[in-house]
Amino acid sequence: MLLLAPMEGLLDATLRDVLTRTGGIDRCVSEFIRVTNTVLPERAFIRVVPELLNGGRTRAGVPVRAQLLGSDPSLLAENAARLAGLGPHGIDLNFGCPAKTVNQSRGGAVLLDEPELIGRIVAAVRRAVPAQVPVSAKMRLGFNDDVRAEECAHAIAQAGADELVIHARTKAHGYRPPAYWDRLAEVRASLPAHLRVPVIANGEIWTVADALRCREVTGCEHLMIGRGMVTDPGLALAIKGQGGVPWAVLPPLFQLFWQQVSARVERRHRAGRLKQWLNYLRRRYPQAQAAFDELRLLNEPVAIEAWLRRAQIDIEIPSTEAIVLPPAEMAPAW
Repeated sequence: MLLLAPMEGLLDATLRDVLTRTGGIDRCVSEFIRVTNTVLPERAFIRVVPELLNGGRTRAGVPVRAQLLGSDPSLLAENAARLAGLGPHGIDLNFGCPAKTVNQSRGGAVLLDEPELIGRIVAAVRRAVPAQVPVSAKMRLGFNDDVRAEECAHAIAQAGADELVIHARTKAHGYRPPAYWDRLAEVRASLPAHLRVPVIANGEIWTVADALRCREVTGCEHLMIGRGMVTDPGLALAIKGQGGVPWAVLPPLFQLFWQQVSARVERRHRAGRLKQWLNYLRRRYPQAQAAFDELRLLNEPVAIEAWLRRAQIDIEIPSTEAIVLPPAEMAPAW
């Protein structure tokens, strides 16, 4: 099983929609929905996971698991119960976000120093949602170090999680290579037989060779991939031995991406979103470098649309493709 990772500010509903159309991705996890001091209205969940309006799936039919972030077990449980009523394909809990602002608010990776609290959160959410709704968690190896990685994994499994994703780095490591797959293997192996939940490996999977090596080192059959999939939309297919995605397939995806960005993102930030994706794609495709160079100094949507027309990309989408997407949060300026 290959999962598309959540990445705040990059892998949102728009890019999930586009990437799942290429094939090979078995499930997505949304970017986090922050829970602080209230039970969120339904629109707050739908804003981050508009797929809830489409049976909990992307337009290509790939299921999406909605992710919650917070530190209050009771509030997370109440929000999970409301979210479960909207039909997500499971609920995921974020214990891995390394962002400073998130960690300062006692969210994400900072909780890895409190395995007992992590266990209480998972248990509260598991009790709050129907038995048929999967509950999973995503963690890093630790905050400043990895000495409590086993404790955290045990707490998550003991509390009743159905799956555990481990990003094979600490918060202090950020996203710097390498990923410590051997350490992930140790954490996985430490789970006793009665706590053997599926463990999914995440971190530094950019190529088919990386995926094979990660499986070999970690012992994990299932993988979660983020930046590697953004960089190479055909990576999931390639890992499954079904070829890949040549550049010629991407122009229609740019069409879809731009149409959705235009519907959901403030005008002055739209060009940045396209350039952000091209910046990743140029690692895999020489043609993306040329496109990025052409667009680098363009910021007005009309200029981007002119470029799309020159590239013979029709930015109109047939009405049969349409589902209503609520406005997204503004993307950062490029």
